Amino acid sequence: MTYLQLPYTTVQPAGSLAGYPADSGIGDLTLATAIWPYSNRATRTYLGIAGYFIAPTGSYSNQRAFNVSENRYKSDLQIGFQKPITSSIDGVIAVDTMWFGGNSQCAAACASTVNVPLTQKPLTTTQLGPVYNINQIFTIGASYFYVAGGATAINNVYQNNVVNTQRFLLSGLAHTSIGRFSLQYGRDMEIKNGFYQPRVLALRFTREF
Repeated sequence: MTYLQLPYTTVQPAGSLAGYPADSGIGDLTLATAIWPYSNRATRTYLGIAGYFIAPTGSYSNQRAFNVSENRYKSDLQIGFQKPITSSIDGVIAVDTMWFGGNSQCAAACASTVNVPLTQKPLTTTQLGPVYNINQIFTIGASYFYVAGGATAINNVYQNNVVNTQRFLLSGLAHTSIGRFSLQYGRDMEIKNGFYQPRVLALRFTREF
């Protein structure tokens, strides 16, 4: 399975960051491909591998601290495994690592008045949790995420900001004749370096062609 995603995004700083300018527009283009080296519907056992490539096609200004685009290329490799625990509950574990290209035009976001290079170490995310199959249409799940790595350097100066984040995510899926609907809610549980997300609510629709 392969898909392209070109989002429209709005970034609106709030709270203590409300003084920073907002940004909105087309986001960065994502190309994703997934394969299943092992897939057994009879035993509900799956092994999947997915690769992602993200190109900096979105809105970006070096004079804004917050942008729709990150102005850099990114790639990601994910491996996931799913196996039944009971007759209606599956266990899922997935690990992915993201690699980052450089942003040579980082100014405001790097607390600089001129462009300086921004580089970042790989960032690894481990995800695990149960999925409850209500019926052939509806499923619900809960996931725990542990994110680590991703330290940055600005103008070749290490920022001592290794990410160490724990979060949870609750999901509901509906597989219908017109496509797949998903509703997700989550929040950060513990965070070391980076922004804290008190809550995340996402509604998605996916259709295969």
